[in-house]
Amino acid sequence: MRAVAALRAVKVRAPAKINLHLAVGATRPDGFHQLATLYQAVDLYDTVHARRDGSGAVTVTVADAAGDPVLGVPSDGSNLCVRAALLLRAHTGLTTTGVALHVLKRIPVAGGLAGGSADAAATLLACDALWRTGLDLEALLGLARRLGSDVPFALVGGTCTGTGRGELVTAQPAGPRLTWVAATSSRGLSTPRCYAELDRLRGRERARVAELPTALLDALRGDGAGLVDALLTTARNDLTPAAMALRPGLGELVRAGAQAGARLAMLAGSGPTVLFLGADRSHASRLAAQLLGRIDVDGVHLLTGPVPGAQRVG
Repeated sequence: MRAVAALRAVKVRAPAKINLHLAVGATRPDGFHQLATLYQAVDLYDTVHARRDGSGAVTVTVADAAGDPVLGVPSDGSNLCVRAALLLRAHTGLTTTGVALHVLKRIPVAGGLAGGSADAAATLLACDALWRTGLDLEALLGLARRLGSDVPFALVGGTCTGTGRGELVTAQPAGPRLTWVAATSSRGLSTPRCYAELDRLRGRERARVAELPTALLDALRGDGAGLVDALLTTARNDLTPAAMALRPGLGELVRAGAQAGARLAMLAGSGPTVLFLGADRSHASRLAAQLLGRIDVDGVHLLTGPVPGAQRVG
């Protein structure tokens, strides 16, 4: 029997996520908030290159499309890619197996689009292939849940509900293709800080129950034709007041998008990225052109979803 040649390198890409709805409930005993969210994966990708390292080390470098280092992303053991590789290695008993990881980063850092989670999901898939550990999706999802709330969804992609702290994902019908303009800022916004501000704003009010609107789920699970109307009437992001309190200019950006003709404007995750729904790609392109020149916008991206989750591409 011929031996299977060891892979030397693997390349995996994983998509950004948006929340079509994000309901934040009470704080749990573990410090996390109870969430009910409707995730959708969109076509903005980070790519993880994984290469065998004979020394047994697990290392990571991160660069943008121009090859420049990305500020604000750690390269030590706190990096989610390193944590993902080490977790997979420990889980499978490959204690001396090493990997050199390189992340080509296109998803904005700390922008509410779960770029770090996408990188972790891509690393799990890449190292599973590189080391031939042969884990199935359920096993990978189990590891993903230990890494972060959004990591499981980055593996699955498409359109999913998320419960628990967001890590319990259930696939839903894809629904119609949606086109968004994402207005991004180079000044990230800390997710823990945003949740803390939400707690401060809520004060001692009665604990909320996190749940998704029935109309939104019904529209998605039907023929999908009514999804946009359901979004226009029910979609919300409970982190919006907190993000706007921490970054007051976000309110003006939302108003500018509405005035430019966006069908819907909403915060991406914990922000500061703001999403604007276009009627179609042509309409979204016109919205993007109007938003690009604003002083509070560092970049715009045309995003279409849903798309699949992490996938091997090399």
